[in-house]
Amino acid sequence: MSLSASALLAADEAISGNIGTVAYGIATLGPGIGVGIIFGLGVQAIARQPEAEQVAFRYMLIGFAVVEALALIGFVVPFVFT
Repeated sequence: MSLSASALLAADEAISGNIGTVAYGIATLGPGIGVGIIFGLGVQAIARQPEAEQVAFRYMLIGFAVVEALALIGFVVPFVFT
């Protein structure tokens, strides 16, 4: 039993599209975990040293912005390349 070339190409395109979707979904998991770690450790740092609250909060926001930029890239790339 043999499949035609067009059927094989259609199956290949469907599989590669699904793999790409899963990969981009996984790409957004890392930044989600990173944001949790950043804010968890930031709150911990402020609790240990309350007088450094402004500095710790500033670094938390900078870290959040960098990590969220990666998440947005992972979210937007599938729309750009489809």
